[in-house]
Amino acid sequence: MAQTSCPFLLMDHDQPSTHSDPHRQLQMARSMCWHCQSEVTGEYFCERCVKVQPVSKETDYFTCLGSPRRLTLDPKKLEAKFYELSRTFHPDFYQTKSTEEQTISLSNAAVLNTAYRTLRDPIQRAEYLLALETGSVKDIRTSPPADLFEEILELQDTLEEYRASDRGSDQSHRIRVTLQTEEEALERRKEEMESQLRRLFADWDKLQDAGEVTSAARAERDRILKQMRDLLSHRTYINNIINDLAATIN
Repeated sequence: MAQTSCPFLLMDHDQPSTHSDPHRQLQMARSMCWHCQSEVTGEYFCERCVKVQPVSKETDYFTCLGSPRRLTLDPKKLEAKFYELSRTFHPDFYQTKSTEEQTISLSNAAVLNTAYRTLRDPIQRAEYLLALETGSVKDIRTSPPADLFEEILELQDTLEEYRASDRGSDQSHRIRVTLQTEEEALERRKEEMESQLRRLFADWDKLQDAGEVTSAARAERDRILKQMRDLLSHRTYINNIINDLAATIN
């Protein structure tokens, strides 16, 4: 992600707040302050020595940005939270601090940047949630929708035929028109998949908001996660073909 710029406000880290703000609590990498060994209760700074504390790399990105594990997020609120937290850890504020504090601020800023980059994109957000709930997102293998399998095989043959053709010939032109039509159809199919995903996002959020732990709720949770996994797999496959088509015929 390109470096996001914002007018960071100067903050006096040597004068921490005397009250606990629940919106500023992140899971720390350790329970003891790295500097004075005092107990760390979840704030960014040790209450005793006022040293910045490392955000745990094990902390999930939703927690990092003060959000529950929901899939429909307000992008403006997400951005505002990211800027708020970035100001806390911006390296410019640690230039006169110790090497340890500078390193921690850089590490914390990197965690927040990755969290924001992941959660601001709906597809990456869904893939990340699947990784949290069911295991590594790498387990989501791209696969073609069953009803498009034969069509996609034919499309790949047509694409190879176009690549081997004389680009100035009438045959090449006809094949190109056919491929453009197929590309438009695949774009529509991808849009349909994304509409289905948005409906599943809403179902997931409703389930999360209800907070039920019944067997029926668990079964519904598993159903939603499986359907999201399948749709994300199919969408990635279709998207790769669309990109291949675009790179070849445009």
